Amino acid sequence: MPAAPYAGAVPTVLVVDDDPTLREVVSGYLTRAGLDVVEAEDGLTALALARDRSPDLVVLDLTLPGLDGLEVFRGLRAERGDLPVVMLTARGEESDRVLGLEIGADDYVTKPFSSRELVLRIQSILRRSAPAATDPARSTLVDDDLRVDTRRHQAWLGARLLALTSREFDLLAHLMAHPGTAFSRRELMEQVWGWEYGDESTVTVHVRRLREKVELDPARPVRLQTVWGVGYRWDGTSPTGAP
Repeated sequence: MPAAPYAGAVPTVLVVDDDPTLREVVSGYLTRAGLDVVEAEDGLTALALARDRSPDLVVLDLTLPGLDGLEVFRGLRAERGDLPVVMLTARGEESDRVLGLEIGADDYVTKPFSSRELVLRIQSILRRSAPAATDPARSTLVDDDLRVDTRRHQAWLGARLLALTSREFDLLAHLMAHPGTAFSRRELMEQVWGWEYGDESTVTVHVRRLREKVELDPARPVRLQTVWGVGYRWDGTSPTGAP
């Protein structure tokens, strides 16, 4: 796979898995894609390397000796709330995948997986996480007290900076950029994340997490509406915050 161009410093990816063969394969693909790679075989080592090397993204296996993957994930996010994490899960472990997304993982890949697919997903997250050199006047989306800066990849609700994963941020920005348009879950997967296939429940999980962060009452959403039989639509609020 040809190396992908990256603006500025080469991104660093921390690969965490207790299987040395899998680490070697994944690291080889990432290195050939132009990324800097560090490896950890257990959770404690991963947390230490994350503090020391400040990676731009972590590939994290859920089944680790000692600290399991979810504990490591919580430790990583406690240190850096915006650190992108891609989880590796065993095939058929749907509960693990859903739990990973519920607590804020950016993506997941099931074993056995295509190394090429993993690299493409990682490159997509890194590109979307990096600040874009766009016109500042056209990079801000506003809905009443909700403000999204696509150039800086940040969102504020009032004066509070929202803790969003890269997937959540991309979904929020896409919906706010197309107010009043109803999208199916499949359309959102393709248009927001570039996925031609995958589990559509991923969109449902991210929508639920977004509502918890941008709605006054997530159980009675005003901004991010469900369109029954279709998918989701961004309605936003009036200047007074009323529906």
